[in-house]
Amino acid sequence: MTDFDLDRRTPAGALQTVDRALLVLLAFERTRPDWGVTEVAEEFGWDTSVAQRLLATLAGRGFLVSDPVTRRYRIGPAVLRLGRLWERSGSLELLAGPVLEELRRVTGDTVLFCLPDSFHMRCVAAEEGEAGPLRYYPLVGELYPAHAGATSKSYYAYLPDEQRHRLFRGRPMARFTDRTVTDPDRLEEEFLKVRAQGYAFTVGEYDTGIATVAVPVFLGREPYGSLSLGGAEELFREAPDDRLDALRHAAQLLERRLTHPPQRPKPRTRRPRTA
Repeated sequence: MTDFDLDRRTPAGALQTVDRALLVLLAFERTRPDWGVTEVAEEFGWDTSVAQRLLATLAGRGFLVSDPVTRRYRIGPAVLRLGRLWERSGSLELLAGPVLEELRRVTGDTVLFCLPDSFHMRCVAAEEGEAGPLRYYPLVGELYPAHAGATSKSYYAYLPDEQRHRLFRGRPMARFTDRTVTDPDRLEEEFLKVRAQGYAFTVGEYDTGIATVAVPVFLGREPYGSLSLGGAEELFREAPDDRLDALRHAAQLLERRLTHPPQRPKPRTRRPRTA
């Protein structure tokens, strides 16, 4: 079974063949990066001929690629193209916006939703806090360094150890304030602490006087981004316990909207007037 909780029933009015093809694409995960024809047929209870035609059709359009030796299928370049388009199309902000607005209303803090971008986290959606803007320029689009601040640490802490070590070992890291950690061993200790407690909390690591608490956002079991609250240091206590419940709840709502986007309500049928 995949990391996503898939509803395998074809919705009423939907095309069964299209729905099955989409189910196949959603079955690919980091923990299950390739599939064979027989495995797909057994996983979904289809005839082998049906699974073969679906996989071949998806490969023909570039959504999958087939290994000529093993005859197993992996995700293809067309998925990458759509993924990049999705992150920059504005659709992501539409889904995240209501969650960020509600979190800002509950906490009063500035809210950031960020995604990884090379050795940075890129802000893709934001809501300014009640105390005023943290920047004199838009927050959306800003890049946060991977080694400085809770916004980044809450994501990179959840990468597989080998992948994280490749990113941080042997790389020069800038010092932004006297609290910025640039030693790889100390960073690794902090990443382990973040994973153990489930959140990151930093004060003045990237901006002097700014405190940030952040949690990871997952798609299935995969870390996808981070959701964070930020504000002036004096507005935060020594520990962010009073904000964590709201932040974690918002992250769960965001994960749900990203994996199961809200459906447009069906139009109400107007009853004929009676004489």
